[in-house]
Amino acid sequence: MIRAIMLSTPLSDQDVEKLRMGDRVLFDGVVYTARDSAHRRLVDLIKEGKELPFDLSGQVIYYVGPSPARPGQVIGSAGPTSSYRMDPSSPYLIAKGLKGMVGKGPRSQEVVDAMMKYKCVYFATVGGAGALLAKAIKKSEVIAYEDLGPEAIRRLEVEDFPAIVAQDVYGGNLYVEGVKRYAR
Repeated sequence: MIRAIMLSTPLSDQDVEKLRMGDRVLFDGVVYTARDSAHRRLVDLIKEGKELPFDLSGQVIYYVGPSPARPGQVIGSAGPTSSYRMDPSSPYLIAKGLKGMVGKGPRSQEVVDAMMKYKCVYFATVGGAGALLAKAIKKSEVIAYEDLGPEAIRRLEVEDFPAIVAQDVYGGNLYVEGVKRYAR
């Protein structure tokens, strides 16, 4: 049986320091959603010295634009989007206290450097499994940028939300090491 590390949000430095590339985790608590348009707006607020719609300290952002919920459901399909689109904005958010990001695909060196400097972890989850991931989401509410539709910032309450540590605070990178492990 594969064991997972249980994490409750918000995350602390100690929480992320114990994680290593390849660790399987299950999140409980609050996770926020934001994609590239919302990230740009957040960075603009940071640069202007204005208040953000939520405190980034210790938070986790899931890169998702969920589909509409069917009747009786909390949220529609909620699979990850490609994380590289958030790379220009992520270092700003990490510097403001963001502790975790969830998406799919590798990150830029600038993001990795910020993660190591400010102690933030990048988690990957499986693309194409959005309907399954939606089952771990127990509550969803738009908290900012409603005009962005599915890309609005949402506050999600999750239970046993599955992810894998793709990049840790020590520079461990599953996208590099995983390829080496299976290369001939």
